Amino acid sequence: MTAYRYKALNPGGKLVRGVLEGDSERQVRAQLRNQSLRPVDVSEANRPTPSGGGWRLPLLRQRISTGDLALITRQLATLVLSNLPLDEALQAAAAQSRSSRIKGMLLQVRSRVAEGHTLAYAMAEFPLVFNEMYRAMVNAGEHAGFLGPVLEQLADYTEQRQYTGQKLKGAMIYPFILVGVAIAVITLLMVFIVPELVGIFAHSSRELPLLTRGLIASSDFFRDWGLWLLAGLMALAWGARRLLRNPGRRRRWHALLLATPGISRLLVALDTARFASTLSILMASGVPLLESLRIAGEVLTNLVLREHSVVVAERVAEGSSLHRALERSGRFPPMMVHMVASGEASGELETMLERSATNQERELEMTLSTMMSLFEPLMVVFMGGMVLTIVLAILLPIFDLNTMVK
Repeated sequence: MTAYRYKALNPGGKLVRGVLEGDSERQVRAQLRNQSLRPVDVSEANRPTPSGGGWRLPLLRQRISTGDLALITRQLATLVLSNLPLDEALQAAAAQSRSSRIKGMLLQVRSRVAEGHTLAYAMAEFPLVFNEMYRAMVNAGEHAGFLGPVLEQLADYTEQRQYTGQKLKGAMIYPFILVGVAIAVITLLMVFIVPELVGIFAHSSRELPLLTRGLIASSDFFRDWGLWLLAGLMALAWGARRLLRNPGRRRRWHALLLATPGISRLLVALDTARFASTLSILMASGVPLLESLRIAGEVLTNLVLREHSVVVAERVAEGSSLHRALERSGRFPPMMVHMVASGEASGELETMLERSATNQERELEMTLSTMMSLFEPLMVVFMGGMVLTIVLAILLPIFDLNTMVK
């Protein structure tokens, strides 16, 4: 059976949308008529369908949020652990979803499973939803006969990734708001307020103080060229994104970030924590070490670190221990290397990798908290300094006039 997306009119004449399973488009139309619905459009869920004069992206090319993926994985894990057949578990998870897009995707996966394919094979039709690490774990779980526990591990991993992402975004919201307010206030002062206040000095024959002349020049510049400056910054950002699509330029940019003090530490901590966590969960699911290293290297966002992960995998394939390969790389945190060495010696490599990832995430969180606690007062001081500069630039000519009168 195949999943079909439909549009139909209900008895009240209202347009409704949804997803149904059927052997053919005709059967789906018959199901709709049996439900007192008049079909308007029926098409396969993973094919492009016209919408609003345009074309919707195919389902298999669309992403879903980390939260939705965590919810789907948790539902499947619970249902499979309850000894429900896999196709029924997929159908039940689809029925619980409120999103027609997710429902169609799950029904499409169920159709492939019902045809005799493995779950990992069916999920491969949606690579932007179920990445290679996800599919490798599902494949290992299916072959070992432990799909339920593996899905439970995946659910824990996805939920932890969602939690970490939300904490990072939450930590950045206030600074961005603060910077935005600071820029808006300064722009309003320079464009609208300052010209009115310093206009009284425009016809003065006496030379104005340097600070006042600088303020007037800055105000004139922002008033005359502010929109052009904004357009230029937007064009610069767009051009930078276009340039960084080239792998060579992007690698040089990533190397520059790794050479920048402060930023380098954050990027390495974030990427290597993701690397250690992914490697741990893959190995715990029964994926071979070399395959786990290859897949874990793909989750690294920094191209330089990704290249080093490839070298690490090559050295392990040549017979080197994992901790020695990581140590020779020089890009992975010393604590992670020591914990991997301890895990290899004790035979608990997966556990030590998980602890290493947890420690790095905790350290990253503490570093971000420290930076944010310093950033907030610095922004307040900056704003106070800017307002003080504007006030002094306005008051200095007034003080000069008072001196002349006396």
